[in-house]
Amino acid sequence: MDAGVSADFELARWSRERLDRVEDALSRWVVADAPAGLGDAMRYAVLDGGKRLRPLLVIAAAEAVQGQPEAALRAACAVELIHAYSLVHDDMPCMDNDVLRRGKPTVHVKFGEATALLAGDALQALAFELLAPGEGEVPPSVQARLCHLLARAAGHAGMAGGQAIDLASVGLKLDEARLREMHRRKTGALLQGSVMMGAACGRCDARAERALAAYGDAVGVAFQVVDDILDVTADSATLGKTAGKDADQGKPTFVSILGLERSREHAQRLLDQACEALAASGLPDTRALQALARMVVNRDS
Repeated sequence: MDAGVSADFELARWSRERLDRVEDALSRWVVADAPAGLGDAMRYAVLDGGKRLRPLLVIAAAEAVQGQPEAALRAACAVELIHAYSLVHDDMPCMDNDVLRRGKPTVHVKFGEATALLAGDALQALAFELLAPGEGEVPPSVQARLCHLLARAAGHAGMAGGQAIDLASVGLKLDEARLREMHRRKTGALLQGSVMMGAACGRCDARAERALAAYGDAVGVAFQVVDDILDVTADSATLGKTAGKDADQGKPTFVSILGLERSREHAQRLLDQACEALAASGLPDTRALQALARMVVNRDS
């Protein structure tokens, strides 16, 4: 067991209690009355599926800094909407051309390419609408900070930039440093951004902020390392998406560069780094964040 993790902390129960609130909020905020079937496509993309790791990271970080619950809930839902929009667009024929996501047909297969494109656009816009509700419980300064963090994580410096590198790297042999940079942007930026958005919901001194950033960076890269491992060790039914697709498309992965065993060792080192960062944070209770890091590295789907 990692140092500082209480044996009586139950991640499953902690997660259920928080995800009930997230699922209820998403169901209320992603409405079905958008015109011409757009609302149905948006709800199909977001509801009833996914690990909800990013919302959990937001809430865990917010609780670690005693953040405001309403701000954390809105931030958690906004991050999930950005993640969902990115999956809708990534699965389309112009990107990864995949037909299976979360164990069901992808949005463009179910609703057509044009509607899928618009659903992704609308989900992205809704994410920022949730973060900037105007009058209410969330102070304007926090609204602005959350919008900045999410935009940075999702844009050219983060997720979108990483996807551009990914598409440009098909068939190429990247070295480990370049691969890490790609995945820090494509996958890691939104995961780290989730942690930092949670931190922005409360009071966080410079020491804790640096530690949470280091934690989020380690967890973000670890998630992709494990994703690459599962792509070659698990089947499509287990993953809920097409297994082996990266290798079939000639995409560089941690497994293709490091090999399977070294990739597993690398994931464990990243877990150690994440827990060490939390230990140095000075925060009184980081059990949920530690448990989430372990879940990321030890998951089987």
